[in-house]
Amino acid sequence: MKLTIIGGGNMGGAIARGLVASGTFAAADITLAGPHQNVLDKVAASAPGIVTMTDNGAAIKGADVIILAVKPWVLPGVLEEIAPRIAFREQSIVSLATGISLADIDGMLHRYSSDRTLFRAMPNTAMSVGCSMTFLCHDGASQQSVDDVVAIFDRLGSTAVIEERLMGAATALCSCGIAYVMRYVRAATEGAVELGLYPDKARDYMLATMKGAVALLEATGNNPEVEIDKVTTPGGITIKGLNAMEAHGFTTSVIEGLKASAK
Repeated sequence: MKLTIIGGGNMGGAIARGLVASGTFAAADITLAGPHQNVLDKVAASAPGIVTMTDNGAAIKGADVIILAVKPWVLPGVLEEIAPRIAFREQSIVSLATGISLADIDGMLHRYSSDRTLFRAMPNTAMSVGCSMTFLCHDGASQQSVDDVVAIFDRLGSTAVIEERLMGAATALCSCGIAYVMRYVRAATEGAVELGLYPDKARDYMLATMKGAVALLEATGNNPEVEIDKVTTPGGITIKGLNAMEAHGFTTSVIEGLKASAK
């Protein structure tokens, strides 16, 4: 399978690096395209063997899958540039542009072909270490096309195919959500420093604790509250800490943040 990624920024670069690092995708089968060669060179330095081009139209030639890893306001111009050179019956198009629907993309391409295979994808930046949670939706693509696109993102972590109406919620939970997790790590680290731990040690301890929490939930399949109950003895320090967090709006803040991101 040959893949072209248009956009060498955070998302496009993470896909290229993650696929090469996975060892399951030949670097020579990945073409990364964008307007700035210096940006492409930085990605190529950490994803050796990939092909880089500044001509988007030339870059898509021979690709089985074209990933558009560009900002929403850039997408129309990119599609206008490459549409005359897309082999619509042979190439699947995957957009990472947040908030632009399949119908919107279809409308941008309808004058070029009525036979199109379109996907929207929403990964997160943990792709670069093979730990993304990626959501996909499509407009009636063939099972083979779906399998091909899923196979790409499965190399970068976990993949779920969902209805398009759920993409906003999925984006908030897992794409924006990785930033929310990072913010919790930062807050917990700052609190630990205030309590006397050194910053680097506090971060390491917090990450180990998070890994343990994830491992427990994965191993048991329990609702988080079941595991919380195991460490909240009556009158104990854990329940006091949880109550203090809730008094300052912990759960409400998380829910409201997700709802704001999903709009």
